Amino acid sequence: MARNLEEYFGKYLPLTSQEKEFLSQLIDIRSFDKKVKLIDVGEVDNHLNFVIKGLVRKYFVKGNEQIVKQIAKEGMIVSSSVSFFFKEPSRFVLETIEPTVLASISNENLEKLYASDNKWERIGRLMMADLLIEKEYLLLDSIRFSPRERFLRFMREQPDLLQRVPQKFLASYLEIKPETFSRLKHLMYLKPSLS
Repeated sequence: MARNLEEYFGKYLPLTSQEKEFLSQLIDIRSFDKKVKLIDVGEVDNHLNFVIKGLVRKYFVKGNEQIVKQIAKEGMIVSSSVSFFFKEPSRFVLETIEPTVLASISNENLEKLYASDNKWERIGRLMMADLLIEKEYLLLDSIRFSPRERFLRFMREQPDLLQRVPQKFLASYLEIKPETFSRLKHLMYLKPSLS
């Protein structure tokens, strides 16, 4: 099992070697080139994915625009959640931004994991609580902070993504117009004190 996946679960509850072995039997390690659609609109998402290496963006299309709702990097979970849990056609596209390795579990195997021990159900509840809290903070940040504040917070918290993610995807994710994002980025380099 991948080390960062062990660490991810370990922050909720420590795993025994037997539990790690059982989990590794239920997970598929999948590798993708960049710009590969893992799931498209209308398809059913059959995997909950943990990013071992690489980047995945989750977006939907509105008119001619791609609205990015998540940029998942190493150590993060990504899926079309409603599609995965309720077997509905996805309203999102999941696409790799760079070569990516995922630890993926099917809905069927997730149920086997939960059925095997109450500990896994507890880990699952704690994970879902974390993901819901993260989404709520993102929603609040998009309402209470100006585009400049959102940009600066993102650059402080995830500066590595500025080099790894195309600017148009970051602008969409931060709900900033591309020209505003470009201006803020330029100002940041001209005036490092801006950050």
